[in-house]
Amino acid sequence: MHFRYFIKLQYNGKNFHGWQIQPNAPTVQAEINEKMSILLKQPVETLGAGRTDTGVHARHFMAHFDLPEDISKNLTSLTRKLNLFLPDDIFIQRIFPVASTAHARFDASSRTYKYYISTHKDVFWNDYSWSIFQKLDTGLMQKGSQLLMNYDDFTSFSKLHSDNKTNLCHIESAGWSKEENKLIFTIKADRFLRNMVRAIVGTLVLLGRKKITANELEEIIKSKDRSRAGESAPAKGLFLHLIEYP
Repeated sequence: MHFRYFIKLQYNGKNFHGWQIQPNAPTVQAEINEKMSILLKQPVETLGAGRTDTGVHARHFMAHFDLPEDISKNLTSLTRKLNLFLPDDIFIQRIFPVASTAHARFDASSRTYKYYISTHKDVFWNDYSWSIFQKLDTGLMQKGSQLLMNYDDFTSFSKLHSDNKTNLCHIESAGWSKEENKLIFTIKADRFLRNMVRAIVGTLVLLGRKKITANELEEIIKSKDRSRAGESAPAKGLFLHLIEYP
């Protein structure tokens, strides 16, 4: 028998090679596994709701881990100690018990990402947005984001040679909003491919710069050819914003 716990957390991805453990590179998962194993005096292996690329941030991330004993009475204390022990760029918001079959990755019903573009020089947002000072046609970019919802195969926006079993995703919503000197792209889907949001943003920016037309964007999607889409937007502007469960 095992007891399963969910962790709700946030991280600044600037100093990490993403969530998932990699050899010889600092990752959020490795950091949490190490510190929890020390505090609980036994090996702890967390499993995340997904993996984020190097340099990508998460305002909301979920993971789970199993233990052979029930520690539900000690979770507040564990959370506090863990936050003291972890680096400043990881914050554990909550640890809570769940059913032994609950799964941080497979039970998630949707994920929402936000991508930030700074349209003016902003010293405080340098590390968290893509600076683009030339004029973008946001009306065209909005039209382009709506076109995405007519399709479900996003091979054109997937990292080449990644281990996806399928490149099908159901996009529930996608669009641009403006806040002061920021353009914010928000996209919600049941799942995302590796590099997908950054590739979509890079391509929508080409549309906003009038380097491609809306018809050409549709041709790019239909081609299922990554080389035809735009370059990936810089990782620093991307935030995993929300993961939802039924």
